[in-house]
Amino acid sequence: MREMPSIQLVKTWYVTSFHEIRNAPTPNTVAKEADFAVLLKNIYERHAPVLLTMARGAYELRQKYVAGSSEFYDLEVHNFLDAFYLSRIGIRMLIGQYLGKEERDKRVSLGICLIHIRFCLTLTELREPPKADYIGLCCLRTSPRDVALTAIDDAKFMCTRQHGDAPEVTLHGRLDLTFAYVSEHVHYILLELLKNSMRATAEFHGTDDMPPIRIVIADGEDNEDVVIKVSDEGGGIPRSHISRIWSYLFTTADPEIQRGFVDLSHPASDFDTASPLAGLGYGLPISRAYARYFGGDLSIMSMEGYGTDAFVHLSRLGNHDEPLP
Repeated sequence: MREMPSIQLVKTWYVTSFHEIRNAPTPNTVAKEADFAVLLKNIYERHAPVLLTMARGAYELRQKYVAGSSEFYDLEVHNFLDAFYLSRIGIRMLIGQYLGKEERDKRVSLGICLIHIRFCLTLTELREPPKADYIGLCCLRTSPRDVALTAIDDAKFMCTRQHGDAPEVTLHGRLDLTFAYVSEHVHYILLELLKNSMRATAEFHGTDDMPPIRIVIADGEDNEDVVIKVSDEGGGIPRSHISRIWSYLFTTADPEIQRGFVDLSHPASDFDTASPLAGLGYGLPISRAYARYFGGDLSIMSMEGYGTDAFVHLSRLGNHDEPLP
């Protein structure tokens, strides 16, 4: 895999960023700290399309090997990619938290008193006004309902572009719930699940008579997790595919869509709605990595011929360490 052109490009980004940080002067003055913040912001933006570019590398690998063979999905590359993406999430949390826009004393109190995880010692303050209820990347009042509504709009836009229409999505359960979490992670997970559900529903039923997708938010005072279920009637997943849906090299999308994606000359951001509805191959495994980063999980239950239920378990930030390899 490391021989693929897209993987070589990602490697170049990491080597460049490493040397930039290694050679930067110690940020021990206000001026040097400001320069260091600019350096980190540039690195953060440089690595924005890593997921998309790595997906192209997986496509290039699929063209070289026989993707249908069982050996293809047993390659150690999957363990490597799990570790790589978890580390990437951690790095972006560190940089994003460092570039956070809240008052310094609030950020330090977050690291000491609220979530007790290593990335939360933020030290800088940019010139933009802080967001309400945010400490760096962490929103103290993350609303699963509000995040879901945004993800629904994004997924509908992408599904309508692909199929001409999109199924409705209904919300149920604890719609008033708020808790401390990284809202961007919840949005990414829900967007990927909704994209899969909308695509499956549109293809299974056609766009004239699509049953709605249900999102259920469950929580209680004694629950250790916030659980979100995304339930569709999109025909389910064949049992022979269940063991492969967590592979970074597996996709059921039309090869023409994949080929068109690879031919794009300029990589977009990982979360850009201009990316294809399906075909990248990393949606489910990356979503599970985001859920597991704070001690949660993602599971899929499917009934072939009817539909699929996805369960997102989100641990309340409290005493979880990063599960870094």
